[in-house]
Amino acid sequence: MSKNEDFITVEGLRVYMGGVAVLDDINFRIKEGEGFGILGKSGSGKSVLMHSMRGTREYKPDKGSVIYRVALCPNIERCGWAEPPSRAGEPCPKCGQILEIKEVNIWDCDPQLRHNIYNRLSLMMQRTFAIYGEMAVIQNIEEALKDIDYPKEKRVAKIMELLNRVELVHRSLHIARDLSGGEKQRVVLARHLALDPIALYADEPTGTLDPITADTVHRVLRQEIERGMTMIITSHWLHAIEQLTDHGIVLEDGRIIAAGKTTEISEKLRGGYEEFERGEIEAAAPKVKIENCSKSFYVADRGGMVHAVKNINLTINEGEIFGIVGVSGAGKTTLGKMLAGLQTTSSGRILIRIGDDWIDMNEPGEYGRGRATPYISILHQEYGLYHHSTIVENLTDSIGLTMPAEIARMKAREILKMVGFDEKRIDDILQSMPDELGVGEQHRIALARALMTEPDILILDEPTGTIDSLTLNDVIRAILRSRKELNQTYIIMSHDVDFVERVCDRAMLMSGGEMVKVGEPSEIVKLFKEREKVMGA
Repeated sequence: MSKNEDFITVEGLRVYMGGVAVLDDINFRIKEGEGFGILGKSGSGKSVLMHSMRGTREYKPDKGSVIYRVALCPNIERCGWAEPPSRAGEPCPKCGQILEIKEVNIWDCDPQLRHNIYNRLSLMMQRTFAIYGEMAVIQNIEEALKDIDYPKEKRVAKIMELLNRVELVHRSLHIARDLSGGEKQRVVLARHLALDPIALYADEPTGTLDPITADTVHRVLRQEIERGMTMIITSHWLHAIEQLTDHGIVLEDGRIIAAGKTTEISEKLRGGYEEFERGEIEAAAPKVKIENCSKSFYVADRGGMVHAVKNINLTINEGEIFGIVGVSGAGKTTLGKMLAGLQTTSSGRILIRIGDDWIDMNEPGEYGRGRATPYISILHQEYGLYHHSTIVENLTDSIGLTMPAEIARMKAREILKMVGFDEKRIDDILQSMPDELGVGEQHRIALARALMTEPDILILDEPTGTIDSLTLNDVIRAILRSRKELNQTYIIMSHDVDFVERVCDRAMLMSGGEMVKVGEPSEIVKLFKEREKVMGA
């Protein structure tokens, strides 16, 4: 049977949350072996649609169907194995019976059949590295093979095949926790591929990776599509969607506003770029001094000491928006943690000015860095909201905000407007749980939480990770507005060089833990891209 057959059909899908339609009358078809893109700005319904298509119970539609046309083993109770439709007529790889074509509405079928289909679908979650951090890479993949009872005598060969497919043979014995973000994402992909799913859902698979690392992951994903994998992908990077998918849809407020060839429909989102006036900042006194700062770690499987940051010297002025640019592993996050007082330096020191006093961030206790940390707020790359608390609780009680409840709520409303939420939705959002929002919306909530305490210094680690180009305008606007109104100092670690160029006053390029250059953002971005071309060559 041809692979150019309809495989997944979504008909009239509606999903309500809190009485609001987050998906409304969704209709489309996906062919076997196709890369299919789901585009849309933050909060448009992309993640909800993926979960509903995959059959996640919490996202059961109120109306409509998700139909999988599969080659199914007729022995549903004892086997029930499912393959893509092109495998119909072949023997079942589990029990030997002949696979038969069957259309299954995953939301309206026998529970056992639904379970069988659900287990043959894989979902790569955005911003989540589903790996065993203390295990080696090969052990992580072996655990996935154990889950599907893959023959023990064939596992080593299968593991090596998968490592080759994701271009990670050179990291096979490394402990997973010590890998870079891009390497971890490829381990996750290898684990999903080990399950041999009939379809792979990839929700922002490279949203938090630098361009060089992301291109490697994109190449691996594209190779899997070319091998025949059906893949459904969301991404805020339009070039990634165009590279990986052939057809797709654009969502807006839970409705499809465009469908067709990805290269054509992506134009619906491409027009969101805005130029911003950063505004002139008056000559200001230094706020942060980094003096001969280095940081080293002992990592056994990497042969000893890893020098994450090497002899950085830098001054950042009060009210400045300062960017730190570099690929994954350049040392940006480690430097940010030292600036926030979460780690101490191995040598050198970091000084923060509070009032007229300079605080040494290596000095412990309330009379040391404890004097500075209340005035510093950090948005981590792997931000965490309290998922059992409402959004208003996340923005107030959960961060120890000491003010009357009604005033705190009013402040939360203003901050949510500042980071781009529609004023009409804010009251509903404040009462929502984090899991009821899209990941891009959760990202903006995390940024809002960092702003709630009105800190002197905000440290933002990869603040644009899963944010689309339209929502990014709101984030830039919020940063510039808070700097103007509150004279805040921003330190932004990012591989999103276009964002850095648009919002920062100055920037520094880091590579291998070292400072390469400090200068105008446009100058640093140009240098970064030139080095990126050489590295990617």
